[in-house]
Amino acid sequence: MHPQTPDGRYFVVNGVLWRCSNPALTEAERQQWVNSLMAARRRVKAAKSANDADELAAARASVEQAKVALGERGPVWWTDGAPDLNRHRVGHTPYAHWFSRLAQP
Repeated sequence: MHPQTPDGRYFVVNGVLWRCSNPALTEAERQQWVNSLMAARRRVKAAKSANDADELAAARASVEQAKVALGERGPVWWTDGAPDLNRHRVGHTPYAHWFSRLAQP
């Protein structure tokens, strides 16, 4: 399990922040979009194997659509005006102190 920031906006993988899904989504909505995302990722893999550029572009667009619907990309889902730090190194963000304390015994 990857550590999640105290505000629930990000999880950290290899020192990089990744935006969490919007917690305001119902479980049914979230699951629908996760299913769509997984199907789109399978389409990406198949398109790459088939060397089908048109299908690859369409599949990647479907991945993007699902990620935006989940709140992991696109406009942020929080309303306090805090910036989007998705894909930033955690050590260069306001979460640096919090993260450094995780590694301490």
